[in-house]
Amino acid sequence: MADTNPDSGQFEGFDEDNAVEFIRAAIPENISERYSDDEILYVIDTIWDFYDKRGLTSLDDIDAEEDLLDVDDLIRYVKKQIASDNEIMMDPKDVDLIVKAELDYEKSLEDLF
Repeated sequence: MADTNPDSGQFEGFDEDNAVEFIRAAIPENISERYSDDEILYVIDTIWDFYDKRGLTSLDDIDAEEDLLDVDDLIRYVKKQIASDNEIMMDPKDVDLIVKAELDYEKSLEDLF
């Protein structure tokens, strides 16, 4: 399997620590306080797993890949993975906010490069 860990260097500029910090700043404080960094990282990893399964990690044509991304499908996928994991408990409404904040983080990186 291809290494799609966003922190692996394959995705220039993506830093998991910065992503968590960005997400925490983007979501309401009362929601941010509910979750550990590891729980937010679980969401990030699940997003990248979704990208990998959908072939959205090649970076050959980022604009085309963005057009192929169905955010609602991504959110459903993340929620399903969380529901199937007995160790992670997250409010589905919070998952929406965290996923959208992670996508905003990715967008902020595109603006830099």
